[in-house]
Amino acid sequence: MFTLAVLAHRLKWPYRLPYSLLILVHQRYHPSRVLTLVYQPFALGTLAVLTYYEAKINTRRRNLFGYTLFFISTLLVLVLDLATSGKGGIGTYVGICALSAAFGVSDAHVQGGMIGDLSFMQPEFIQSFLAGLAASGALTSGLRLITKAAFENSKDGLRKGAILFFAISTVFELLCVLLYAFIFPKLPIVKYYRSKAASEGSKTVSADLAAGGIYTQPREEAQEDPKQPERLSNKELLFQNIDYALDMFLIFLLTLSIFPGFLSEDTGSHGLGTWYALVLIAMYNVWDLIGRYVPLLKCTKLESRKGLMIAILSRFLLIPAFYFTAKYGDQGWMIMLTSLLGLSNGYLTVCVLTSAPKGYKGPEQNALGNILVLFLLGGIFAGVTSDWLWLIGKGSEWFGNGLGEIEP
Repeated sequence: MFTLAVLAHRLKWPYRLPYSLLILVHQRYHPSRVLTLVYQPFALGTLAVLTYYEAKINTRRRNLFGYTLFFISTLLVLVLDLATSGKGGIGTYVGICALSAAFGVSDAHVQGGMIGDLSFMQPEFIQSFLAGLAASGALTSGLRLITKAAFENSKDGLRKGAILFFAISTVFELLCVLLYAFIFPKLPIVKYYRSKAASEGSKTVSADLAAGGIYTQPREEAQEDPKQPERLSNKELLFQNIDYALDMFLIFLLTLSIFPGFLSEDTGSHGLGTWYALVLIAMYNVWDLIGRYVPLLKCTKLESRKGLMIAILSRFLLIPAFYFTAKYGDQGWMIMLTSLLGLSNGYLTVCVLTSAPKGYKGPEQNALGNILVLFLLGGIFAGVTSDWLWLIGKGSEWFGNGLGEIEP
């Protein structure tokens, strides 16, 4: 469980960190919105291809490529800032956007690959991995608050805090590359479930099994045995689980239409001053983490397909709630709503991803995990796009004060 949580940590650190550096220099260009919008088409397009060819792809190579690309991209963000001495400019902005696209490609490789891989194991494995994703956000928020407190009053303090951010992230990611390459495939429980999946016809786990010291032969007898049921196609799996797929899409459509863009820029001025947006994002991340542990109590886990859909649709009431709270409410109400957004996001995500794979064979569970992550990223893309709608009526704020006003 600890290993999965650590592997999940590095999956979301690069996603949460790049825009934090740009906020220091290019806030007028809405980096918290722009970078996620750049990131998502690459993640979604890459995952669509990987999901289509999922049954033929070597999962070990896929995940190692994604994890390694995460490490290299995060290191390059740090190098880019140091090479330009933090001066910013349009060139730096475009460079960070390009690295954000690289993060999208790596995310598609790893998130779909890991969730697909864990889908034919115990549901608790998926829960631990998802909790690790949320823990990375909570840890990132904690580091951001610490660095702001430590460097806020020093010369060039915000940039120093961002550099410390990326330095810690880069070291942590290198550690996780090694963890996935040399430790994870040798865990006895992981070898057991991968062997089971291979016996059910999975062709994606052979390299992982070999890394764990288990060598398998192609299963030619499966074609000769009429009693051996064939694997459902991706299309059949999608039709049988269309409600779960829509669940994932709608969860993240709603969440990303509010977080992080609206919380970073559209909540007005309050007593917390420059700390306000950071506190809101930290509260979202902490309650998202808590929500991912709630389903571990069986009495609290929602498994009814109709119940999940009703709960997910009811979250859309948060949109008018956030709008009127930002306009008329105080910071206490906004913090409460943000906490509810995070809690419901984490809870419902775990409920859906741990319930959907039940009843299928290993290869089908792997494919279904990839399909659900594809809809998850589709929801994120739709969410970060719709997040721009909060800027309607703000005139020139759509694109700041003009490209010519970016300070060199």
